[in-house]
Amino acid sequence: MITMQGTKYLSDFEAKKAIIDLGKRMYLRGFVAANDGNISCRVGANTIWTTPTGVSKGFMTPEMLVKMDLSGKVLLGNRKPSSEIKMHLRVYQENPEVMAVTHAHPPIATCFAIAGISLDKAVLPEAVVQLGTVPVAHYATPGTQEVPDSIAPYCKDYNGVLLANHGALTWGKDIYEAFYRLESVEYYATILMNTGSILKQANELSERQVSELLKIRENLGIKSGGVPAGAQQESNTRDVVDSRPGTSVLQENQYHGKLVALNETNQMVREGSGNAALLSIHTDRSKDEIIAEVVSRVAEQLTHKGG
Repeated sequence: MITMQGTKYLSDFEAKKAIIDLGKRMYLRGFVAANDGNISCRVGANTIWTTPTGVSKGFMTPEMLVKMDLSGKVLLGNRKPSSEIKMHLRVYQENPEVMAVTHAHPPIATCFAIAGISLDKAVLPEAVVQLGTVPVAHYATPGTQEVPDSIAPYCKDYNGVLLANHGALTWGKDIYEAFYRLESVEYYATILMNTGSILKQANELSERQVSELLKIRENLGIKSGGVPAGAQQESNTRDVVDSRPGTSVLQENQYHGKLVALNETNQMVREGSGNAALLSIHTDRSKDEIIAEVVSRVAEQLTHKGG
């Protein structure tokens, strides 16, 4: 680690080591195929190390990496940088606080990019704090100046962006944060896909709950990240033991962990090892009376079995 004008940067050795390490992680996670993806890391106010073109991220060596300045001029290295380095350079130019950028094609996040669906649902506290929301930048031909132009509006206020029909781009205050955000984007997308398309049900965090998470984000010193719109009403504030429609928990008794609940027909449901047994209960009785009868019947059943 070196310090220049009050700013800390990785040394050349540290930056190259980290790029090789994260390239392998990116490859092993299935975020890239063949020669896809690229990584860059700042080592000075105007210099970066980056991955070369035409090389798998899982099989790089330090000698393959390329040192450049932020204008795109190659300073060191025998290989050419990726044509997509233009994206990285634009992020650094738009947001001087960024120290590293990662680009890959994580499968689920890329599906959202292809579908044109941003990651903007308030379902995971970690996603709200670490990412916020992840917009989709309009399609641009890879390797052209259109790509950096398409992401420019998002570099300061967000922590990552999906590239329409392409993949994902993330950045951070250091190279590991940039990569962790790439992992978080894929995890966030996976959760949204499973809850939205498979379960087709999700309790979104409320506006109040999102507001509390934004305070945590601020306390952590995270200044960027969109704000997902929370639900107006909270739907996640009760325990759920039996998720069948119309069933709510009344009591969990201490007899071998059997659960007692009230279903939509106002009958007590006792969950045992066999089929659920139904106990008719009148709704005009007090809660204490209902509980007393349930305990009595369970005790009677246990005594009968023991006999």
